[in-house]
Amino acid sequence: MAMDSMAASIGVSVPVLRFLLCFAATVPLSFLCRLLPRGLPKHLYSAAVGVALSYLSFGVSSNLHFLVPMFLGYASMLLFRPRCGILTFFLGFGYLIGCHVYYMSGDAWKEGGIDATGALMVLTLKVISCAVNYNDGLLKEEGLREAQKKYRLIKLPSLIEYIGYCLCCGSHFAGPVYEMKDYLDWTEGKGIWSTEAKGPLPSPYGATLRALLQAGFCMAMYLNLVPHFPLSKFTDPTYHEWCFWKKLSYQYMSGFTARWKYYFIWSISEASIIISGLGFSGWTDSSPPKPCWDRAKNVDIIGVEFAKSAVTIPAVWNIQVSTWLRHYVYERLIQTGKKPGFIQLLATQTVSAVWHGLYPGYIIFFVQSALMIAGSRGIC
Repeated sequence: MAMDSMAASIGVSVPVLRFLLCFAATVPLSFLCRLLPRGLPKHLYSAAVGVALSYLSFGVSSNLHFLVPMFLGYASMLLFRPRCGILTFFLGFGYLIGCHVYYMSGDAWKEGGIDATGALMVLTLKVISCAVNYNDGLLKEEGLREAQKKYRLIKLPSLIEYIGYCLCCGSHFAGPVYEMKDYLDWTEGKGIWSTEAKGPLPSPYGATLRALLQAGFCMAMYLNLVPHFPLSKFTDPTYHEWCFWKKLSYQYMSGFTARWKYYFIWSISEASIIISGLGFSGWTDSSPPKPCWDRAKNVDIIGVEFAKSAVTIPAVWNIQVSTWLRHYVYERLIQTGKKPGFIQLLATQTVSAVWHGLYPGYIIFFVQSALMIAGSRGIC
């Protein structure tokens, strides 16, 4: 009854409320993760919390979907290392497409329910990047791009390391996507997380508070705007009676309103990754040096709202997914000695469209966005 009354008070269904509570719980649970000893305890905790939150959010049947791409990815690395990257890419995306079709790419959300496709989307990218980087571990460093050199895996991660990476404290709910190499360095206190690197590790509390305050502001903006500019208005007969300029202004404001919901979600996930310590990405070159938390950052709100051209959007919106697409699709389609062209851009945007779902709107938007980006490059 308590869940029913709480859900009714904020205008959502009980399944959605349960998901939101689990999503918010990733912040304190990630804080507890930073207190654990390095190595195995962190892996076990990350995996256990991820499994528990997934079960509470999606139930047993939906949660089982996560096992399929995880199994396919690990089996490919274990049995077919020379081809594990391409195998996992197509098997992972194939299964994701099947789930998109089965769940109709989010219809359950529109009807007040919930499904696991959103989390499965993030998990698919993690699984693919891990397999591709393990595949790259067979290659010589000469000729590899900087990202390949940085993230290549020489040794197969253990099964508990792999599960911890995939489900780390519910980070698969909304991202951000991060690399297996970074996860292993964080859990083992190596690289930039080593106290020998530049002294004691920075405190995450200020950056976490900033992200939480940002989340609160974004939710307040959304709740205040959505009654005036709901997306449901587009199916209202009165909308079709408006003049062109009124329709255009409403389209802008409804899009502006909807974005604050995503800003809120990404701000919470940013706070979760920052407070765990995994969000730390190094120090600035300033004097004195300041800590950076870019690994957790998924959106630059000011950058999105005041973007000067389509070229800048991938760098400020869904940042970590854009980075993934650049490293694992765009750059890998460029032939040695040649410059990237429109074909690579179109292929990247098409992969992004399929990743989001199979609604025609996604395909149309992302394909035409390739034209917008290419045109903006020419103009700028």
